[in-house]
Amino acid sequence: MKQQASRIAGIRQRLRRISVFDGQDLKKAILIGAAWLEEHREAINALNVFPVPDGDTGSNMSATMQAAIRDIIHSTETSASVIAEKIAHGALLGARGNSGVILSQALRGLAQGLDKKQTFSATDLANALQEASRLAYRAVLKPIEGTILTVVRETAEAASKSAERGDDLVGLIQEAVIAARQAVASTPELLPTLKQAGVVDSGGQGFCTILEGVWRYVRGETGTLPPPSVSSSSGEAAVKKGRITVDEEFGYEVVFLLRGTNLDVDAIRQMIIDMGGVSTVVAGDEKMLKVHTHTLTPGKILDYGVSLGSLLDINIENLQEQSLTYAAESQAEHAGETSAVTGDSATVAVVSGAGLEKVFRGLGVNAIVAGGQTMNPSIEEVLAAVNTVSANKVIILPNNGNVILSARQVAALTNKEVYVVPSDTMPQGIAALLSFNFEADFAANCQAMTQAIEHVQTAEITTAVRSVQVGAVDVREGNYIGLINGKLTVAGQNMDHVINDTLQRMELENYEVVTLYYGENVTAAQAQERVHHIKQQYSHLEIEVVDGGQAYYPYIISAE
Repeated sequence: MKQQASRIAGIRQRLRRISVFDGQDLKKAILIGAAWLEEHREAINALNVFPVPDGDTGSNMSATMQAAIRDIIHSTETSASVIAEKIAHGALLGARGNSGVILSQALRGLAQGLDKKQTFSATDLANALQEASRLAYRAVLKPIEGTILTVVRETAEAASKSAERGDDLVGLIQEAVIAARQAVASTPELLPTLKQAGVVDSGGQGFCTILEGVWRYVRGETGTLPPPSVSSSSGEAAVKKGRITVDEEFGYEVVFLLRGTNLDVDAIRQMIIDMGGVSTVVAGDEKMLKVHTHTLTPGKILDYGVSLGSLLDINIENLQEQSLTYAAESQAEHAGETSAVTGDSATVAVVSGAGLEKVFRGLGVNAIVAGGQTMNPSIEEVLAAVNTVSANKVIILPNNGNVILSARQVAALTNKEVYVVPSDTMPQGIAALLSFNFEADFAANCQAMTQAIEHVQTAEITTAVRSVQVGAVDVREGNYIGLINGKLTVAGQNMDHVINDTLQRMELENYEVVTLYYGENVTAAQAQERVHHIKQQYSHLEIEVVDGGQAYYPYIISAE
């Protein structure tokens, strides 16, 4: 606590006074905030308590900020209101994961607070931060303290007190950073899981990091930061170097998955930038990456991707003409196939794994959004899928706990009626599709599909990506771990023991049907051997084996 107090005292210093900011000030402050977040992305990822390979908080928040700054990088607009609205719009569409959605709602609140303001004062910013806090809390059905929500709220409260004292913008932002740091430091006292793991809340730290970047701009320290274009893969520095000749509204948007071995995220990102890619985001790991960029020469980018591995889910859109995407073309090709459509209803599912995609298509899903663990799709990607289907009523299956909140934002962005079945896992999504009745109306199907997911138990076997104590489970990095319905249950060095223990805790003797989905690094023979072992222990079970092709999870097992 003494060190924290010392750091806080150290940033309270005599500074220049600034009474108002305009749109360009806001733009530059947010660009530096985004760059500072990207600079600390991996450190924030390391704060995640849960040891599963997932769409980490730092990566999701950084991707959300890259989307937020996409439309302001080249803007010469001086209206604070216009810049704030562009930031909010980009963040909303590009939000990924729960932390990204909450961040996008905070930025939306900021924009609402600055509505119709050419410039803004300390009092205006304090009011806008209060609106940011209000919308952030409203985005979550059951707000939990000790998270990013607490940090946003306490930051807003400190800003209001600062404005009431008559502080200018510099003083207010200083007090906001101090409050954010104090709030982050207190999160372990509010959430026992954080205290047990010995970390602070990652989402709260991400929000604080953005504010620290803004603070650096206010203090005139931007020269010590990498330009936003270096860390965010899009920005003004690249333009100055002459690498970029395509504006946001021209050229092509290229999105694809790259599967390979020993993939170097940073090197690939930089190569695409050097090839003229704008708004470039490359996320993933050495085996699977998701690439997003804007370019005048999409073929050049795709050829580079092919040289590194195999390309999946390629999506190219003409930004000027708004032509149909490859995904839409694929949808048209499958228009004659059986699909879960009745009247004006359709289904959209978030799916990871080639085999699981085949399962969902075989069950008649109308559109698939590639994503899930490690690669949470953006709101924009889910929205695009909803708008691609011809039906006016759409049921979304997120199939991942970190995608549900993103999916719920789609309803406000389309004229279609949207319902989200809160499926946490792929097997839950499959059970929901199986309960779809082609002759029932939209409301009846929504109810039936939601009820169906409640009767599915899901076990997931994967490898821990960090060491941590979660409840009574002591996890070492590299351990095999078993999760039941998303709850970490078992950890150990032997996969057979972990699987057996996990299945025992599922109480399989009370179920009749089990489906084993094996991952991309498991052979069919290994999967059959696994079934043989399960049968020896639970002879009454009917077991189905499916090549799921999912990454990171050797086995996903459902019981009904």
